[in-house]
Amino acid sequence: MLKRRQITRAILAASCAAAMPLRAQEPYPNKPVRVLVPSTAGGGIDLLARMFAQRLSEQMGQQFVVDNVGGAGGTIASGTLARAAPDGYTLIFQATTAAVNAASLTKLPFDPVTALTPISMAAEFPLVMVVNPDVPAKDIKEFIALLRANPAKYSYGSAGVGTGTHLAAEWFKLMAKVHILHIPYKGTGSVMPDLISGQVHMLFDGVPPQSGHIKQGRVRPLAVTSKNRSPALPHVPTMAEVLPGYELPFWTGIFAPPNTPAPIVDKLAGEIRKATASPQLATKLQEFGAEGHPMTPVEFASFWKQQVGLFRKIVKDANIKLEEG
Repeated sequence: MLKRRQITRAILAASCAAAMPLRAQEPYPNKPVRVLVPSTAGGGIDLLARMFAQRLSEQMGQQFVVDNVGGAGGTIASGTLARAAPDGYTLIFQATTAAVNAASLTKLPFDPVTALTPISMAAEFPLVMVVNPDVPAKDIKEFIALLRANPAKYSYGSAGVGTGTHLAAEWFKLMAKVHILHIPYKGTGSVMPDLISGQVHMLFDGVPPQSGHIKQGRVRPLAVTSKNRSPALPHVPTMAEVLPGYELPFWTGIFAPPNTPAPIVDKLAGEIRKATASPQLATKLQEFGAEGHPMTPVEFASFWKQQVGLFRKIVKDANIKLEEG
């Protein structure tokens, strides 16, 4: 009798062991995927995230559900991701601001660099330097000469201390060797009334939100920050054409929690590449002023480290003092 029980237990144990690999091999994803967005609904990052979420839902047969988790410059959403299970069912749609935070914030309850597992860049678009039309400089060379001849006479607005628009301008100051006063605002949208009226003179912002102002003559574009000229502003030179080495595109990308298995990361990266190749998404991105820029996880991880290093250098060289909550 005892021997029969032992045999029965052995058979049951073997059955369970055999069933475990089958469970582990269930196709991913087999339930909805939560996509955190570190901003409020309706903004540029949110709109891009929803474009990619819709396309991935169609391709992978499961809903990719956008969840807006704003606040604290995006660090609340990053903290949520850092605590999430590494199973591919919680992702985050991040942007350049994530690299700024990782480079500059030191009092967070998580490591903002290692809390993100890079999957792939999603899309990118350049920032554009715009000035009030009354500024007596018709191009970037004239603007640099004007600033050098009039130190501290002119000012620029930003989305706030430590934001990408702030650091883009500070890097310009360092490379051009000019002095222009910084006036921080709560978002670039808040800068626009003062820029248009001439109370501040310059702003770095994304090409999409500035396109309308440029077309209507409210602001004058002087340079874009990407490696190549923007298709949306083909007559505007790159900053690197005057300041070699200056390249700072505004990018978005998708990350997973720490320790997410490589097969899941690789599968998502492949689906993102497939999404950016689809005519439907490519058209939407073009209308938004952006373009798809997929990367392998290895490529994106390298880019991510480069971006964090660049922003750390800017913060240090510009002696920027950041306040942390």
